[in-house]
Amino acid sequence: MIDHRGDSPATARPGTAPQSVVALIDAASGVERELVGQWLADGGISTEFGTDAPVTQLDLDAAAVATRLVGRRDDPLVVPIRVLWLPPERDGVRRVTFADLALMTNPRKPNRLAQRRLLSKSPDRHVVLTGAPARLSELRANNPEASALFDKGTAEPFARAVVRAAVVALERAERTIIGDRYKVPKLVAEEILDSPDFLRRLELIADQIGASPHEVYRRAEKGLNELVAAQSRLVSDLFTQAMRPVHASTWKVDPDESGLTGLRDLNRRYPLVFLPSHRSYVDAFVLGDVLARNDFPPNHVIGGANLSFWPMGPIARRTGTVFIRRSFGDDEVYKAVVEEYFAYLLVKRFNLEWYFEGGRTRTGKLRPPRYGLLNYLAAAVRSNRIDDVMLVPVSITYERLNELGAITTEQEGGKKKPEGLTWLARYIRSQQHSAGHVYVRFGAPLSARDRLAAHGDPLTAPPLTIPLHHTEPIPPPRTEAGVVDSDPPEIAELERKAVQRLAFEVAVGINTVTPITVNALVTLALLGVDGRALTLGEVRTVLAPVLGYIDKRELPRGELDALRDEQGLAVVLEQLSLAKVVTVYRGGIEPVYSIEPGAHLEAAFYRNSAVHWFVNRAILELSILAAVDNGEADALKTGWDEAFRLRDLLKFDFFFPDRGEFADQMVAEMLLVDPDWYTHTRHDTLGSDILAKLTASGFTMAHRVLRSFIDAQLVVAERLAARDAGDEIDRKEFIAECVAVGKQMMLQQRLHSPESVSTELFTSALKLADNYGLLETASDDEPAEHSTEAARRRADLRQRRTEFAERLRTIGARIAQAAALDPSNREAW
Repeated sequence: MIDHRGDSPATARPGTAPQSVVALIDAASGVERELVGQWLADGGISTEFGTDAPVTQLDLDAAAVATRLVGRRDDPLVVPIRVLWLPPERDGVRRVTFADLALMTNPRKPNRLAQRRLLSKSPDRHVVLTGAPARLSELRANNPEASALFDKGTAEPFARAVVRAAVVALERAERTIIGDRYKVPKLVAEEILDSPDFLRRLELIADQIGASPHEVYRRAEKGLNELVAAQSRLVSDLFTQAMRPVHASTWKVDPDESGLTGLRDLNRRYPLVFLPSHRSYVDAFVLGDVLARNDFPPNHVIGGANLSFWPMGPIARRTGTVFIRRSFGDDEVYKAVVEEYFAYLLVKRFNLEWYFEGGRTRTGKLRPPRYGLLNYLAAAVRSNRIDDVMLVPVSITYERLNELGAITTEQEGGKKKPEGLTWLARYIRSQQHSAGHVYVRFGAPLSARDRLAAHGDPLTAPPLTIPLHHTEPIPPPRTEAGVVDSDPPEIAELERKAVQRLAFEVAVGINTVTPITVNALVTLALLGVDGRALTLGEVRTVLAPVLGYIDKRELPRGELDALRDEQGLAVVLEQLSLAKVVTVYRGGIEPVYSIEPGAHLEAAFYRNSAVHWFVNRAILELSILAAVDNGEADALKTGWDEAFRLRDLLKFDFFFPDRGEFADQMVAEMLLVDPDWYTHTRHDTLGSDILAKLTASGFTMAHRVLRSFIDAQLVVAERLAARDAGDEIDRKEFIAECVAVGKQMMLQQRLHSPESVSTELFTSALKLADNYGLLETASDDEPAEHSTEAARRRADLRQRRTEFAERLRTIGARIAQAAALDPSNREAW
């Protein structure tokens, strides 16, 4: 009860023997009162705490505490006590099952009749539990503001603080018996609404928006009740039991046990924020199950309100899901509530989890991060409410996904079906087919405080704005992005950039531990052969040099050894055939394999989960071709310039390091192709035989890795070039136009694969065009005296758009050259 923010069971004992003891008894029945009374009569306090001081028994109730404890002039030792009921033990684990509910009572909270029965038949299923004690004087010192109100004649705030401390102490004591996976918060809304700092902040908001303090308080109370995850151990046990079979037959989960050991040690000192990649609705179940099996406390999973439908919403809230509104608008009260709740969870060292891409990936590769929740985390660090928080990049990678059809439909412009009971039934039905491995990998944890500081965040407390009638500092409200309204613009910009760079680091951490799966490699091979079917031996020939490349770079991988022999490879291809991603023709001399017609987006999804490992190789190939096209004169400079231009062109699709590190990575790639490359650099040349060495490596990657992204950019560039420079661009309508025109270009064979016709890729390409200033408008509605300047700007915009499209056509031609160099695209094998 001394420090109710910590996590470890307190074992401190008073320095001098107390003269009296107050037992705060949390009992829900006469049976529990009898058990506690008997324990006290048998000398439980003396045995537990080494004192024979007289004991006063009080109910753990704020009214009783206010009346009989807080006003005492002596300094009693306050000991919280309750009876802990346990489920039956099965295979060494005490966990509630549906069979336990046959008795129509919760084994963790049995009714009075069940309690009597358990006492006689299963005495091992109850424990009289004591929380860490504290002197009354220590409780006053830990709650100075509530204690000050008592001195002024108001006892209720201090009494509620004592009750909260007792409940938390008992919860900690319970976890020493039942395990950390059952760590759940208690009295959250009550504690936040009792916080003097938060109440003062609500007063300030009331002043600013012209509302009454009472109205603002009620809005805050409503927002908190909407947000707070009312976790239940019973519901968690039953939900896990119900959902685990749904997925256990679908995937074989392969977790990183070594990473978990280090995280468990770290979690004893800091709250952890798990930031996983998001490929499936099942991500949270898979990660939650891995953590629960390793006795981690349950994460508070931050989710969108779209998944709060009945019955999933109420169940999910009781298993730790926090549903946040999609848009806050100008609701300053709700923003304050979210930030306070977020900080509260971190201060109490509850672990969090959210999917910082904002939603499931539609392409299979990691999406750009969203910054909203990271801003709230940064705000908690800047305010020094927490020492630090550790961010954990998590990669969740599936060999196959049974829900992939719906994802690809959305990429082709189809509407996302709303979540609901019909959706849930369809989803559960789709999980009844085996889908291989799911790999859960944990990246190196990042200290939020250290990394924000390294990225230039001032980490200073915001300036304070205090109404005239206040005498104490009040934290000012922040914007939805987490930036303090009164921050100077230059400080706000530093904070914004630091959070963005931190998000980038998390994304790189996820990619760094994402393994290459068998399906990623097989689809990589089949998508790169221009629609031809390959025999089993030909597929092995395509894969062999790529597997050698993976070995040389020591890249993380799944069960890739299965691809090294014909039997294992045949199994992988057959499984992809069952998933309707690969089609098999068996009517000839031997089976031949190709991508199923209409399944290119599904195949690209699997390939893209590992595509980031091959991007630098693809850039190297195109840079070499650019240098060769330029001739021997200054070829090295031409190659480097092209590499950096391609890096910039792809910056909205992939996560690249700074220029220096990127240059080092490109040198490493070159040395894999040409170990003698350093001798060529002294002559400012790439070497006349470089194309031969590239071909001799056994594979090229540009057409397999970059073609779909460049083709999608080309569609966007050509549609922009075709527009009048004065037309405003509606992004939603423009993307729909790109989908329609992209399909036409596919029929004309101007695009190489249906995977290029993707709303996701067009959206990234449009961001790139905006970054290049190509979405500007040069209107004709100019005063006559400015008409010449307006015409010049329109002409300049048209020219830049045209040059952008031409640049992409040139890159497309080089990708075709790279494809022709690949042994898999030669006419003879």
